[in-house]
This record gives sequence, C-alpha cells and structure tokens, in this order.
Amino acid sequence: METVDDQYLPLPEDWDRALVVVAHPDDMEYGGSGAVARWTGQGREVAYLLITRGEAGIDTMAPGECARVREAEQRAACAAVGVTEVEFLDHPDGLVEYGVPLRRDIAAAIRRHRPEMLVISNIRETWGSGALNQADHVHTGRAAIDAVRDAANRWIFPGAGGDPWGGVRHVAVSASPQATHAVDITATIDAAVASLRAHRAYLEALGGPMADPGAFLREAAAEAGTRLPGAELATAFELLEP
Repeated sequence: METVDDQYLPLPEDWDRALVVVAHPDDMEYGGSGAVARWTGQGREVAYLLITRGEAGIDTMAPGECARVREAEQRAACAAVGVTEVEFLDHPDGLVEYGVPLRRDIAAAIRRHRPEMLVISNIRETWGSGALNQADHVHTGRAAIDAVRDAANRWIFPGAGGDPWGGVRHVAVSASPQATHAVDITATIDAAVASLRAHRAYLEALGGPMADPGAFLREAAAEAGTRLPGAELATAFELLEP
C-alpha cells in the first residue's frame, strides 16, 4: 500500500463503540478483522452492518442458497473476532447503488448503534496493486461517509433508526491504497486468519493466493508491521475525520 509517509501513525483508540459497514461477507476479513479482534479483546463494542448477503459471489451456487451460506459464514467470521451483533440488508450483490435509499439505511444503523468509530472498506478506484476496485465497495463506503452527516441531522431521514447521532469522530477505511494509520495485530493475527477461514465455501470457489488465509493475511500484516513503529504485524487504514 502506498502512504504519504514511510511510517503509519497508530489508529486512534479514544472510543468505545464501532460500527463496521461493508458491502459483502468477507470484505472486512481481508485485512481489517485483526483490528476488530484487538478492539473486542479490549472490551470495546463492535457491530457489523452488511449491505448485501453476498448472493452473487459464488458462480457455482444459486443466489438464494449462496445468500444463506454466506450469511452463516459471516456470522462465524464475526464470532471468531468477538462480534455478536451482525445485521444484513438486502441491497443486491453486485448492483449496490449509491443514493438516498442506501444513505438512509446506513444512517438508521448509525443512529441505532451510536458508534464513535465507523469502519468501512476501500473507497478508492483501485487497490494498492493497481487492480480496479468493485463498485459495491466504492458506493457502500461513500454512502457510509455521507450517512455520518445524515445521521446527525434530525431533519434528514426523520424517525429512521431513532434519535439523531452526531458522535462519529473517526472513519477508518480498511484496505485503502492511501493508508495513513495502522493497528498492531501481532497478538490477534490468529483470530484474523480464523475469521477469514470461516468463509470456507467462498474461499473454495475463489481459488488462487487470496484463498489461503494464513499466507495472504500474514504477508500483508508483516509488510504493514514494518511501517508501524513497535509492531511486528499490523493492518493499515486510511483515517478520515468527519
């Protein structure tokens, strides 16, 4: 991942509640779940909101069956890092649209969970390798960023999710090619690997280097660890301040 500086800054931990908002099952497990395991181990509250059920993610499995399998795998992945609150919406996998309905759904979740930290996936057009990002990730992340402001305004989406909530202080973007901060996951890398390995059916269909959780995550964590002073293994984030 490219960074403005050779070193990452520590991601702020001056918060008690976080909400992870991602498009698909597996999105947070490809890098971010080691940080989640660290946070839950510290006693922080972390909840997940999945915009889709990943029903279009396995070519050999019909969407209805795929949705059931991938939802179960995501719940197992969350359990591996100490998360029990997992919500799923029904926006169509592969066709997530940025717009008012998506912003409303995410704003309602922010009001329900009242996080101080919002965690999303890469919103940039490419990954660090230069490979193109997928529209679902970009649209979900950008809608989540806008939903931070929406959730704080009582005149936008009145009644959706409860009372307004303007307490989000940080937005952490996982797997961003413009990462600036990182979290030490030396003590939680095994939980991160277990959380990705929980997506068994998806990984079997995926194949290739990304289907080997241990090798993929440990290599990325070792690289990030060289840029976070005092850490052996780390996971990187782009930090946005609302």
